[in-house]
Amino acid sequence: MVRILQALIAATAFAVSLGVSAQGTAPAVPDSAPPGFVAPADPRPDESNAQRAVSQPGNNAPFWRAVRESGQQSGYTSLPGTEKGVLIQSFVQYPGSMYTTAGEAWRQVRNNWIIPYGGSLLIIAALAVALFYFAKGTIKLHEAETGRKIERFTYFERAAHWVNAIAFVVLAVSGIVMAFGKFFLLPILGGTLFGWLAYAMKNLHNFAGPLFAVSLVVVILTFVKDNLPSKDDLVWLAKGGGLFSGAHVPSHRFNAGEKILFWAGVFALGLIVVASGLVLNMLIPGLAYTRGDMQIAHMIHASAAALMMAAFIGHIYMGTLGMQGAYAAMKTGYVDETWAKEHHELWYNDIKAGRIPAQRSQTSSTAPSGKAAPQA
Repeated sequence: MVRILQALIAATAFAVSLGVSAQGTAPAVPDSAPPGFVAPADPRPDESNAQRAVSQPGNNAPFWRAVRESGQQSGYTSLPGTEKGVLIQSFVQYPGSMYTTAGEAWRQVRNNWIIPYGGSLLIIAALAVALFYFAKGTIKLHEAETGRKIERFTYFERAAHWVNAIAFVVLAVSGIVMAFGKFFLLPILGGTLFGWLAYAMKNLHNFAGPLFAVSLVVVILTFVKDNLPSKDDLVWLAKGGGLFSGAHVPSHRFNAGEKILFWAGVFALGLIVVASGLVLNMLIPGLAYTRGDMQIAHMIHASAAALMMAAFIGHIYMGTLGMQGAYAAMKTGYVDETWAKEHHELWYNDIKAGRIPAQRSQTSSTAPSGKAAPQA
């Protein structure tokens, strides 16, 4: 808990120290290095710059010393854009009373907090799913299938889901390679091959991001109505959805667990990931895109993405290995009447009573396999 509080304090202090205003202008900084910062001593103080250039052609210490002492002052550059003439960011005080640049502070937050804790979260989520599978196995139907098919997802709903799901998987895989690849791929592939792979993943990530953003909005608008909270969700939560007891817990088209995933994972974390990703891709007009902007956007993006991936590990499991018939529902759009009754009884009752719109309640005259399907 103490380390988590320290991390929050460090990230907050770092963000405040950047002080980027709403107009995108950088804050005023002192003309000299902060108290306590000592520049490295000149190894040959009696030499002139011209003599040093001859005797030590690779020694650029005087130049970088001058850059450090100037703080965030901008030098001359012919390149357009904000901060193009600033070689080193302003100094900030990192926890432990150590003065460093804002860029180094961001690197410390990334390497010491986001990478290890984000990676641990993904491993814990994957292990939890694996343990649950080996302990409970696939959730199977308690009664035999009737052969009567009920439409669960329309063609448009399935298309929106699969476009968003494929984009998400591409982003997740490429993000994992870029963030953690140096730990488990670099030793195997070597520097050259891993460098090409990381470069390819970066470009794939950048192109898949806008597709994910657009498809996420479509998914939210498509499924928001059926994910509105209901009093029956409280009963489902109180009984844990019957995951451990094996008992049937009635629910509507989506149960309480799916609704929580929708609002927390898809809506909240999804929009945070998209917004911060658009900043990193420089796709938001009018933003200054200073180094401070990009560093804050990266910390938000990486943290939200790790949480989102951990949450969707469980969703992917339940939609494939975890539940009999779940994958077929999203693949074909149809579920057996027994499946609907056992897993979403309130939704099934609404269909039987005619309270569900026609496109949701009708059974296809042709089953997904091409054989005639009995009417529900």
